[in-house]
Order: sequence, then C-alpha cells, then structure tokens
Amino acid sequence: MISCEHISKSFGGHTLFDDAAFQIGSRERVGLVGRNGHGKTTLFRLITGQESVDDGAVIMPKNYRLGYVRQHLRFHQSTVLKEGMTGLIAAEKDHSWKVEKILAGLGFSNADMQRPPDTFSGGFQVRLNLAKVLVSEPDLLLLDEPTNYLDIASIRWIIRFLNNWPRELMLITHDRGFMDQVVTHIIGIHRCKVRKISGDTEKYYTQLAQEEEIYEKTRLNDDRRRKEIEQFISRFRAKARLANLVQSRIKTLAKMEKKEKLTSIESLDFRFRPLPMPGRQAMHVDKLEFGYSGAARLIDRFSLTVNSEDRICIVGPNGRGKTTLLKLLAGRLAAESGSIACNPNTAIGYYEQTNVDSLEPTRTVEDEILYAHGDVERQAARNICGAMMFRGNDALKRVSVLSGGEKSRVMLGKLLVTPVNVLMLDEPTNHLDMEACDALLAAIDYFEGAVIMVTHNEMFLHALARRLVIFQGGGIEVFDGGYQDFLDRGGWIEEEDKPPVNRNDKPNRKALKRLRSEFIARRARALKPLKKQIATVEDAIERREVELAQLNKDLVSASGRQDAAAIAALSRRLHQCQADIEDLFDQLERDTAALEQSEREFDAAEKQAD
Repeated sequence: MISCEHISKSFGGHTLFDDAAFQIGSRERVGLVGRNGHGKTTLFRLITGQESVDDGAVIMPKNYRLGYVRQHLRFHQSTVLKEGMTGLIAAEKDHSWKVEKILAGLGFSNADMQRPPDTFSGGFQVRLNLAKVLVSEPDLLLLDEPTNYLDIASIRWIIRFLNNWPRELMLITHDRGFMDQVVTHIIGIHRCKVRKISGDTEKYYTQLAQEEEIYEKTRLNDDRRRKEIEQFISRFRAKARLANLVQSRIKTLAKMEKKEKLTSIESLDFRFRPLPMPGRQAMHVDKLEFGYSGAARLIDRFSLTVNSEDRICIVGPNGRGKTTLLKLLAGRLAAESGSIACNPNTAIGYYEQTNVDSLEPTRTVEDEILYAHGDVERQAARNICGAMMFRGNDALKRVSVLSGGEKSRVMLGKLLVTPVNVLMLDEPTNHLDMEACDALLAAIDYFEGAVIMVTHNEMFLHALARRLVIFQGGGIEVFDGGYQDFLDRGGWIEEEDKPPVNRNDKPNRKALKRLRSEFIARRARALKPLKKQIATVEDAIERREVELAQLNKDLVSASGRQDAAAIAALSRRLHQCQADIEDLFDQLERDTAALEQSEREFDAAEKQAD
C-alpha cells in the first residue's frame, strides 16, 4: 500500500494541488483523471521520486517496487527479445517465455522479436518500453497514456492483462472507455484538490457535478440568509426591546461560514467549419491498389463509395495499411492502379500526427492558426489556441520549442479553422486529455459533412461509426453497420497468419473458429442478464437524477415564497431521493463488479484455451 499524506505542489506560483491525501490499497487499480496541466503526470513523478513535494510526504512500504514507463527511447541490446529481457527481475533473468508472451500481446511477431529495436517505428519502441515494465512485475505499476500507438488487438489484450494484474496500478489515459474497463477506483484532480472514489469515470464526474451544483445552491441560499440577517440587524439595532434578538442574529452571522463562488472552469467547445456539399456522393473509390516497394501489397482492388454525411472508421492491426489508405484517399499518395473520383465541390481536411514537418519553426502557435486560412481573425485564432490547450502566453510559443504532442495539437487547430466538407483524421485523440476527447467527439458528431477516421478508440467507434473499413485476416473489407453490429457478428478474430509463441501444436483452423463461436455464444448468454440489470439500474439512476433536479428547483421556488410547509415536504422528498440515488449507485457498483468478475473468468478461460 502507498500513502500520500497532505502533499502540496506548485510550479512558478501556480498550485497544482494542495493538502492532497489518499491511499492506494492492496490490488486497487486506480485511474487518475484531471485536465491537462492540472498535475496528473506531476503526481506520478512525485510518487516515483523524480519530483519532490513542497509539503507532505509520499510513504510506501520498504522494498516496494515501482514500475513506470519511461518516455526516453534508448536501447542497448541487439534484439527486441533481449532488450525486453532486461526488464526481468534477477530471479527470472532467463525466463524469455515471459517476455515473448508480453511482446506477442503487444503486437510483436516471432520475427519481430529477433530484430534490432532501433529498426522499429517510435510507436513500437514505446511498446517495447511498456513490455519491459510489465515483465518486471512491480508492486505498483504506473502507466501514462499506455494506449498511444497501440492498435485495437493490443488494447484489448492489455485490458485483459491489467484486469488480471495481481498488485496495484495507477493509470492515466485519454481513453475513457479503456479506463472504465480497467480501474476499480478513480482519483481526480480538480480545483487543486485531490479526491478518491470507488467506481469509474462516469460515477466520478456525476458526483462532482452534483456536489458543485449543491455547493452553489447552498452558497446562494446562505448569501440570501446572510442578507436577511444583516437587514434585520440594521433595521432593529436601535430598538431596545429587540436587543436580544439583534444580538442573537449577530452571533448567528458571526458563525456563518462565507462560501466563495466557484471560479468557472473553461470547457472545450469547438466546431469544425463545414462547407456545403452539393450532391449525395463525396467520393467514389474503384479497385484501388497500392504497395510499397519490396513489401507485400497493402491495398488490393479496394472499392468504396463515400456519401456526403458518412461516418466511416478504418480499423485493424498496426502496420496493415490503415494510414496508407487514408493517405491515398486524401491524395497524399498516388495509387498504383484504380481510381478515386471526387465530387468537384469536395474540400478535404486531413489530419495526420506525423505531418508536423509542415509547420514553420519560426512561427508562433497563434501565427500557425492565423495563417491556416485567409479569413481567420486574430481573436478566433486565439480561441482555437485555447481549445488546443495553448492558453494565454502559451499561444505565443514558437513551433521550434514545442514537443511532438504539442505540434500535433497545432495541426488539429489548423484544421478547425479551415472550411471543409470531408474530414480525414488519423488517430486524432492521441495527446488530448479526456475532456478534449469528449469535445472532439462532439465536434465530429456535429460536423455536417463526411468523416473518414483511423482510430483504435472503441468509445469513438461505438459513438460515431456507421460503416467500417476493416483490415483483418490479411485482407480489407467494407462492413455496412456500426461497431457494435460488427462485434455482434463475430468481431475480431485471432490473426491466422501470426505465428504462435512457444507452441508446437498446429490446431485445425476450422475447429478453432467453431470453438470460438461457441465460446462467444456461451459468454453472451452468461453476461446478458448482468448487462440488462446494469442498464435497468442506470435508467433508474437517470430518472432519480431528473427528479432530484426538479426537487431542487421546487425547493428554491418554495424558499422564495417562504412556504414553510412546502419547504419541509420538499426537503424530505429531496433527502429520500438522494438516499435512493446513493443506494442505486451502490447496487450499480455491485452489479458492475459481478459483471467484471464474470468477464475476467471468461477472459481467463479464453486465455487458457488459447
């Protein structure tokens, strides 16, 4: 168990958190949430000793081992496997099978494990760093954005891995769906305070909103009561026969705590600039083919029609051609054969994280946004800077001093000010915080045009995808339906062309598919009642919350009328409603725990069968 006791930390007069106190209990998996710049990564660095606290202490047991994925990419061994083995503890230094298992889960093939680490892309090098930490089996595993550069298969694998993690875990991620599938508790940094709750992000943010609403209503009621008392004192101070009442009011006033008004926190609310698209079709792709020199063909006779308001998500393992396909559609690469016919009025907005070289190093962030389109005014450019987390003087930073993630946000900001009717986005959620991802999701959903997006974020897939382009099993196909439809119809299959690790048997593929189908059906039958119960409880919570909001409004109205009988009745109903909501949250927590336990059991059974 690790304990943070009344810790405080500031930088340059800016307080990140003050008097923060919490504990991480045995086997707890804790998600750390808060806006970018509010201190999440700093808290990690305080725990690992990379930063020192201004006040308080971080206390952990003797010989308690920490595992933290380092951002630097420096390797010293000749192969990926040997480099991964450097993470093993001394007693297991020869257990190469353990490293192979982790590397395979993160998308490395047997052949990849024998290649030098420096020959891989930065994304795979980050995975290797992650593998080195996972195989070390620390007492506390600290993961900062572990899903960046992971494909869906690897993300699903690491969810199963972390759900079976036998010790403590702290996790920072922009992917709310990923976090909610892994954590048992949430620690939130908000208004320089740190709080911990049992549950997921939905429960945390719901409670936070409710508490701030209650605080503000209480503050307004207290202010009104204070004014009434002050008016009474002022009016009757000179009347001798009311002296006792006046003194009583003065004492009451002195005891009343003055609640300060909550400062407003800027919420991201940005929109893409839509350009009208005359006609139903934006693009038609016919028998497209492409392959890099010396490598297998990535795109083979691929055809697709993109309608003017389509929501198409491109999914599949890394390295199979998703980004290449997006570049072909955007005109950044030339196809070997086939054709791409665009509506004459098509205006494509293309976002690619790796295209940061197009930024001018001597310009400021504000200048890059300002020059992105001819009709952008300076205030509009500054607003976009703020939306992309370059607030205040940060908007005046030169591009040359920005990190890779900051440059990616500048690229996204430039896209926001450009009028388009087709958005092509390659992993747009990386380097954004959870609130920014929510804002981006809303902006894409609101966009009046077509969207073609490469993403591994399953929350985005569930919310946005109406059609899928799927790279799987060595091929590429178009699926007409949403992401849940795809999962319900079989979903992801184990890559047949991926060699198994440490297996001598060669099972029959048809038999494996049949067994997998039976397993999926059995799993669905077992989990459906639990999911239905959770949905019922969630619906009940929503109804009670609507009732609670109405009761609060009625109570404020009754207070204004000074209707004592109504106030008393409404207060009783409000108290009962709040108690019902707490009971329902407790029930939801129990049901969710039961569902997670069942899912872990099925995952373990599936893993054993594999």
